[in-house]
Amino acid sequence: MTKSGQGLQTSRKDTETVVSRKKKEQPAPEKTLQVTLVRSPIGFPERQKRTVRALGLRRLNQTVVHVDGPTVRGMISRVSHLVRVEENEA
Repeated sequence: MTKSGQGLQTSRKDTETVVSRKKKEQPAPEKTLQVTLVRSPIGFPERQKRTVRALGLRRLNQTVVHVDGPTVRGMISRVSHLVRVEENEA
């Protein structure tokens, strides 16, 4: 058994990560979607109301911005009759 402070010693140079030496890659500009609630979800099934809320929409004519992806696209397709969507390049 070794006492604390004794044993295998490594220099600070050995513990540097390789990641810090690599150039940081710039992420590709992500497409965004502007989603606007144009019709009230009142009178529609509860599931559609929850989907509208999950998109972050609370009031009529409220607009939110989401990163384009299959999850958001699927949610929009379920409530396409309630929202207007505009595609943007970020």
